[in-house]
Amino acid sequence: MNGKIAVEEHFAIEETLDGAMNFKSSDAMNAMRSSILDIHEQRLRLMDQHGIEMMVLSLNAPAIQAIPDPSRAAEVTRIANDVLANEIRKRRDRFAGFAAVAMQDPDAAVAELKRAITELGFCGVLVNGYSECPTPGRALYYDFPEYGPFWAALQDLDVPLYLHTRDPLPDQQKVYEGHPWLTGAAWAFGAEASAHAARLMCAGIFDRYPSLQIILGHLGEGMPYNIWRLEHRVKKSPRGIPAKKPLGEYFRANFYLSVSGNFSTPTLLAAVEQIGSDRILFAVDYPFEEIAQASDWLEAAEIDEDLRRKIARENAISLFELNAD
Repeated sequence: MNGKIAVEEHFAIEETLDGAMNFKSSDAMNAMRSSILDIHEQRLRLMDQHGIEMMVLSLNAPAIQAIPDPSRAAEVTRIANDVLANEIRKRRDRFAGFAAVAMQDPDAAVAELKRAITELGFCGVLVNGYSECPTPGRALYYDFPEYGPFWAALQDLDVPLYLHTRDPLPDQQKVYEGHPWLTGAAWAFGAEASAHAARLMCAGIFDRYPSLQIILGHLGEGMPYNIWRLEHRVKKSPRGIPAKKPLGEYFRANFYLSVSGNFSTPTLLAAVEQIGSDRILFAVDYPFEEIAQASDWLEAAEIDEDLRRKIARENAISLFELNAD
C-alpha cells in the first residue's frame, strides 16, 4: 500500500543524542546513532520500500524536556527546529515537522511555537511529557496556570500538540523498583503520558480552549480502554474537579491517536470504537520501531478498506493540512 503518512518519527541532533542511546551493546548504540541522525539516506530508502510517502519528524525524547535550565532548553530548541526546517526544505514532498518547545519557560515556548509554525512552516508541536526545571524533583505539567498563554497560542494557530512519552522523574518511580523491565516504553511511558492527558482533561483545559487537538501515541497510552471508568468514577466522586463536561466528551472531541509501536488489530478496533475512525493516525515510532513491521501490519490487518485508507493517510492530510499527492 503506497501513500502512507507516518506521524511519530524521530530524529536527533548532537545536543539531544544521549537521550536516544538507551542501549547496552555498542553495536546497538552505533546502529541507533546512525538511524536517528540520518534523514535522507537509509530513512528514505526504507520509506520507499514500504510505501511511506511522508514522515512528520520530531525531536527524540526526552530532549528539551529533560534540560532543567530554561535558557539552555530554549537555546537547544531553536537549534533543533532550525536543523529540522533545513532538512525539510530539501524534500518538502517527503517530510513535515513538529516543533520542539521549551516549556520550562512558557513565554519562550509561545515565541518559539509561533516562529516554528509561521516562519518555519511546521504542522504542529511535540512535547516529550512534563518538563524538568531547576527545582530538583519538580515536574512541570501543562495544566499549570502559567501555560494558559501557550494553549491560547496553540488554539489560535490551529495546529495540534503531540503529547509524547517519557519516564516519571526518578523519585516518582518507586512502583518500578526491582522491576526495571517495566520502565520506559514497556509500561512506564504509557502510564505517565495517560496520567498527563487525564490531568489536561480534568483541569478544564478544553473548556477554556475548546478547539485544541492533542495526539497520543501507541493507540492512546491505554486511555481508550480506561476512559469510561475514569469518567464513571469522577462522576460519582468529583471532589471539585474543574472540568465542566464528562471526560469522554473531551477524549472524543479533542484527541487523536496514532498507532505508533502498537501494531495490534484488536487494540486498534477497540480504539476506533471509542474515538471514531477519523481520529486514528498511522505512525511507526522510527527508529525505535521497525518500518517494515508497522507497514506490513497495517496492510494485512483485517479491517475494511475505508478505515485502512483513513488511518494510512486521509486523517493525517486532514489534520495537518498536508499537500500530499
